[in-house]
Amino acid sequence: NPTLTLNDRRKTSPYELSFRDDVEWRLLCKTTLGKSKLEKLKDAIHNNYFFEMFVEDLPMWGYVGDFEDEDAILGEMEGSHTFLFPHLHFKIGTNKDQIVSATVTTERDRRVDITNVHKPTTVQFSYSVEWFDEPELPWKYRMTRYADSRFLPGSFEIHWLSIINSFVLVLLLMAFLTIILMRVLKNDFSRYMELDDESMEEEESGWKLIHGDVFRFPEFPVLFCASVGTGVQLITATFLLLGLALTNLISTTRRGSILAGMVILYCLTCSTGSFVSMRLYFQMNGKAWVRCVLFTAGLFPAPTALVFMWVNTALAHGSTSALPFSTIFTIAVLYSLLAFPLSVLGGMAAKNYADYDFRAPTRTTKVAREIPTEVPWYRGHFFQMVISGFLPFSAIYIELHYIFASMWGHQIYTLFGILLFAFILLIIVTSFISVALLYFQLAREDHQWWWSTFINAGMTGLFIYGYSFFYYFHRSGMSGMLQSSFYFGYMSIISFAFFLMLGSAGFHFSLLFVKHIYSRVKCD
Repeated sequence: NPTLTLNDRRKTSPYELSFRDDVEWRLLCKTTLGKSKLEKLKDAIHNNYFFEMFVEDLPMWGYVGDFEDEDAILGEMEGSHTFLFPHLHFKIGTNKDQIVSATVTTERDRRVDITNVHKPTTVQFSYSVEWFDEPELPWKYRMTRYADSRFLPGSFEIHWLSIINSFVLVLLLMAFLTIILMRVLKNDFSRYMELDDESMEEEESGWKLIHGDVFRFPEFPVLFCASVGTGVQLITATFLLLGLALTNLISTTRRGSILAGMVILYCLTCSTGSFVSMRLYFQMNGKAWVRCVLFTAGLFPAPTALVFMWVNTALAHGSTSALPFSTIFTIAVLYSLLAFPLSVLGGMAAKNYADYDFRAPTRTTKVAREIPTEVPWYRGHFFQMVISGFLPFSAIYIELHYIFASMWGHQIYTLFGILLFAFILLIIVTSFISVALLYFQLAREDHQWWWSTFINAGMTGLFIYGYSFFYYFHRSGMSGMLQSSFYFGYMSIISFAFFLMLGSAGFHFSLLFVKHIYSRVKCD
C-alpha cells in the first residue's frame, strides 16, 4: 500500500456505499456525548477543523460543525451558538462503470446545538447517498474539478504566472551572466595569447597563474566522489519520477504513490550513482575503491535511516503516522536485496569499463601554490555561498509554496509539468551561478575550487530548509514535539537531497568550464 510509505495511513469509515445504490437516509450510530467529548468537538469547530474522506482516491472535505453570532474579536459571547453536523450527504458521479466525482455536504436542518457542554447531548449520526450520471467527465480528467476547491491552494492562473515570471527573470539573469563572462573571457584569452609570445613568467596573472594547481584533486576524495555520484543518482531518479507522473504511468492521485515510486526509483538507480562516483574516483587515481562504493551506497540512506528511527520509533509510538513493521521490513529488503547489490554492481562496472583518463589540459605541479588570504568580503566564501543559494531559491520560491501545501497541508498536487519545468530551471540557474562564482574564485588565484563549487551549488538546499521554518511557524498550523520532529526531521532529508543534487550539477558544469578555459591558453 503506497499510502503507508507516506506516514499517513487511512482508516476505513463505517459509511457503506454500494455502487449506484441511492440511500435516502440511513442511521450510522446513536451516542450520548459527555462534557469532555463536547469540549473537544466545540474546540475543533471553533478552530475550523475539517474532515477528509476518499472514494476511489477522490478526496472529499467537509467541516465538523459551525457557529453563529460570535464576535470577530471577543469570540464566543452570550447568545452565540455552536452546532455539530451529524448528517452527511454523499453525492457520487459516474461515467459508465467508473466513479469520476465525489462530494460530501452537511445539512443545516439536521445540525445539533452543542453550545452547553455541561449538558450531555444525545446525537444521532446518519448519512444519505445520491448517485448521478456524469458522461461529460472522462475518468482521466476527474481531478480537474478540484482546481476551484477552497480546501486547495489558490488558482492555477497565479501558479502559471509565477512560473513565467521566474522563467523571464532567470532568462535575463543567464543572458546577463553569459554576456559578461564571454566578454571577460575573450579579453583574458586575447591578453594571454599575446603574452605567450613574450616573457610568460613575469607577466602572468589572474586565473592562468594557477594553471599548475587548478587540477590538483580535492581533500577527502572518497567523500567528494560519493557526494557527486549520489547527487547524479538523485537527479536521475527525480527526472524519471516526474516523467512517470506526466505520462500517468504512476498514480498521482493516490496519496503516497509518489513517495513509494521515489523509493523504488532510488533503489533502481543505485548503479548509476555508484558508477559515476567510482569513475571520478579512479580518475583521481584513487585506490580504496571498496570504501568509495560503501560511502556511495550509504551517503543518503544512512542519514535518512537515522532521522526515520528518531521520528518513527522514539516519538510516534501509538501514532497513526508511524510506519508499521511490514512497511519498514519492505524498505529494508528493498535496500538489502536491490539497492546495495546494484551499488556494488555499478562500482565494479566502473572499475572494469570506465575511462580512467581525467584529461586535464594542464600539468599539475608537485608543490601547491599558496592561496592569497586577503580578499574583499564580497569575494569571500561566505558571500559566495549566500549568493549561490539565494538566486536559485528565488526562482522556485512560489513553487515551493504549492509543494509544501501538498506535502504538509494534505492537498492535491497535479501540475507535474510545471514542477518538471521548475526543476530544470533550478538546475540551470544553479549551474550558471556556480560557473560565474567559480570564475571570480579562480581570478583571485584560489585553486581549491572543488569543494567550494559543490557547496556553493548545494546551498539552495539550506535555503529550502530555512524556508521550512517560515512555513512551519506561519503557514502550517503545526505545533508540539511530535509534529515538529516529523516535520523538521523529514525536511532535513529533503534539503540534504537538494544539496547533493544541485551540488553535483554545479560541479559537473564547473568542471566543463574549467577544462574549457584552460584548454584555450598555452601553459608550460
